[in-house]
This record gives sequence, C-alpha cells and structure tokens, in this order.
Amino acid sequence: MISVVELLTSGMYTTIQDKGRYGFAKYGVPKSGAMDFRSFFLANSILNNDKNSAVLEWTMIPPVLLFHEDTTISITGAVCDPFLNDVGCKMNNQLLVRKGDVLTLKNCTKGTYGFVGIKFGFQSRIVLGSRSLYHMITPLSFLQKGDKISYQKCCTVSTSNASVQVLDFWNKSEELQVYEGPEFELLSATQKEVLLSERFTISNDRNRMAISLIEPLTNDFSSMLSSPVLPGTVQLTPSGQLIVLMRDCQTTGGYPRVLQLTKDCINAIAQKRIGESIRFKIKTW
Repeated sequence: MISVVELLTSGMYTTIQDKGRYGFAKYGVPKSGAMDFRSFFLANSILNNDKNSAVLEWTMIPPVLLFHEDTTISITGAVCDPFLNDVGCKMNNQLLVRKGDVLTLKNCTKGTYGFVGIKFGFQSRIVLGSRSLYHMITPLSFLQKGDKISYQKCCTVSTSNASVQVLDFWNKSEELQVYEGPEFELLSATQKEVLLSERFTISNDRNRMAISLIEPLTNDFSSMLSSPVLPGTVQLTPSGQLIVLMRDCQTTGGYPRVLQLTKDCINAIAQKRIGESIRFKIKTW
C-alpha cells in the first residue's frame, strides 16, 4: 500500500536525495545526491534498505512531518532532538511510526545536514536514474509546506534492543585530507605553503553547489580553459578566494583546480558550520 508523508512545515532547503545521477556529465548534468554520504548510507543501513533508497535531507532547520500510514524511519546526520507526537525518541535508531504520527526535530546543535530515512525509501519520481531534486532537472528544486511524498506502508519491526552509536565524525578534527589537484604544481612554493599550513574559515556563502572559504590565497594565474570538475574539487578564483565544490556543482569550470578532497572529507566539510575552521593536508598513498 502506498501512502504519503506530508510536510507541515518545510524546514530549510529540504530535498529528496539518493546517491545522485551518474553518466550524464557530458550533458552538463550535475551528480547531485546526499551532501553527506556517510549519514545517508547510515540512514538506509539502519532500516536494512537498498543502499540507494531515497531519503529526506534538510539544512539546519528541519521540517515537521505528518505520516499518513504506519512505517519505520531513521534519523541521522546533524545532531538534534527528535520527537514523535511530543515524545522524545532517538537518532541513529529504527523508529516505529503509526498512522497520524507527527515527527518534530528540535535543537539542531551540531552539523548542517540531517536525514530522515524510511523503510523501502521515499517513492518520488525518478529522473535520469535518480530521485535527487535539482533545479531544471526535476519538477521541484526543494520541498515546501504542504508537499506530500509517497512511501510504501510496511509492517512494523521490533526496535527495543536496537541502537547504533555514532560519532560526530566531522567534529573530530579541523584537518581535511586532500589530493593534489591538476593545477597544484603551478602554484608557487609560497602559495603551497599557505594552502597547506593555514586555517581557512567556512563563509556564509555556502549551499549544495559550493562552499566558499573566507581567507584568500594570492592568485597569479592567467585565465585557463574550462576543464572537468567534481564534488570536492577546490578551485582558486581570480580574486584569490578558494571554493570547495559540492554535490550540485557544475561539471566543468574555468578556475585552477588546486586540490581534491577525499570522499570522506567531502562528507566532513558538508557538515561543518559557518565560522568553523578547516586545514588541508595532502593524503599520501
């Protein structure tokens, strides 16, 4: 039986996400997908879902959700206090939901992106092999108050003895491991030293496309031809600002690609908050 979850409030930039779109970069289609794959996969693993099952992703301010039929859900990512019908419950755990239950997530204290997984995944429209929302690719860019997302009603499962202990991996260290980018060797010795020794601060200019860093790096590059870029590519702009590309980034760019974050560190920087600091460290093979 197919039912729906209704957004009583929209939260901030709440979207449906899976692993994203692959094989369409040659057409200029971004990959998209969950900003923090680690928390995304955990949400599905807790429910024993297929690893690519679609989840709800919210940004800093979570939505309030009304479930129209029984199901089982999980809550991962940004640390908050979940409540079902005003009764406190746990993150990183299977949660039984009954018809008419309302999920409220309060006091988001750590992290930026939170996830709500559901048994069998959210059953939204598939576009180019993915349910991930993206402007101009899918009918919606993000979810709004009153929107309803389909899911498959399921029999409840016992959760009385099930729990998962999860560390806030993004808070363990400022240090982010990176590989040298294609244009790294064109940097001067001084530029390299600054890039790999100084702290950089997450600015308020951040979204699913990119995260800008506040401190500039001297840029002596002339213009270059557009070249392929990926989530995790660190670009150096003409003004000297460093930009870390994220899941919704373009497929090509005309700025020098000085570094490339590892997969784990893309997840980590996604969860960093405005004003937090990072440092880059070259990963050795």
